[in-house]
Amino acid sequence: MDPLIGRWTYRSLINDPDISKDFNSLEFGRGELLVEYVLPGLFIGRLVFSDTYQFRLQGALIPGFPAILRFQGVGDAPDSQDQVYDYLGFLVPPWPQGVDQRPAIVGSTIRTVAHDEGKARAGVVTTFVALKR
Repeated sequence: MDPLIGRWTYRSLINDPDISKDFNSLEFGRGELLVEYVLPGLFIGRLVFSDTYQFRLQGALIPGFPAILRFQGVGDAPDSQDQVYDYLGFLVPPWPQGVDQRPAIVGSTIRTVAHDEGKARAGVVTTFVALKR
């Protein structure tokens, strides 16, 4: 079984470099990343924030050191309908003598299509981390 397959805790952060900002004020989203199928050149999954806010994920795994994940999320639940985000992530290689290291994907996402009548504008970039459960 591929080590990417399974459930991951997903968190994304607003890209604000102001060190004085409270960490909680940087939260953009949190949810569950479900990696359902992965092969070189293919990635399929879901990103679930709530019962009514979810995304169907499809893209590619690019093998290497580190492995690269490139995928697009298309909203398919009532509150995310027609929303589109693109993701670029890197599978963090394990440290040889790492203690309690969990598999992690780190990367960024961009809002590809504006939504909420333009209030959520296209082009906004955030940073994300996903930790394997």
